[in-house]
Amino acid sequence: MNTIEKIRKAEKEYHDYCYDNYQLFVEGSWLYRPVKTVVNLLQLFSNVAPLHVLDLGSGVGRNSIPIAQAIKKRGGRVDCVDLLDSAIQNLLKYSEKFDVQDIIHPIKADIGSYNISRNEYDFIVAVSSIEHVKSEIELENVLEQMVLGTKINGVNCIIVNSEIEEIDLKTNEKLPALIEINITTDEMLHKLKRAYNEWEHLEVLVKPLQYTITRNGREVILKTNAITFVARNS
Repeated sequence: MNTIEKIRKAEKEYHDYCYDNYQLFVEGSWLYRPVKTVVNLLQLFSNVAPLHVLDLGSGVGRNSIPIAQAIKKRGGRVDCVDLLDSAIQNLLKYSEKFDVQDIIHPIKADIGSYNISRNEYDFIVAVSSIEHVKSEIELENVLEQMVLGTKINGVNCIIVNSEIEEIDLKTNEKLPALIEINITTDEMLHKLKRAYNEWEHLEVLVKPLQYTITRNGREVILKTNAITFVARNS
């Protein structure tokens, strides 16, 4: 098993555990509510109908289901791409529960190799997902496809982690960070600004975060600089 396979195995175990033990929009985990920035950006599309949305690394629908609820009456669709079977299965379940199954379109695929159709989407969301591709070259290709896949006046909202550290909560031992792309904040910002150099940058924010996760039965502190990058194709 190579390094990428080990990382993806650990990430699969972590997400499968979360999806089995925590409910969407129920207090107790990060699944409790959608990302505020994503929801707030919907006001930019108040006059757009139908609205075509792409959620890369959608998981069980934390962001895509609220988007679907918001656009249900005016038409559109939300294409939800995720690699994990557990994510797709739960997304289908929750989309029925919240009565947006006609808007949500699950797609099981690796976002690193997923082909985004040109000029297809008004709004593309990628929350804690593009750092999970296999290489920096693949990351740059995903960003390029996101740019090409967005309509004029469309918006991309990216939230991506950088400078990730994992530390054993009990022993304070620094552990290998189980993430495919772990580069400095400056490097990640450079890639984003280069990919969107001709777009209007609506928000660029770096926020240090720290929270506790479980890895192989161990409680681990995860530290990261989370980058919020929002740009419009104007």
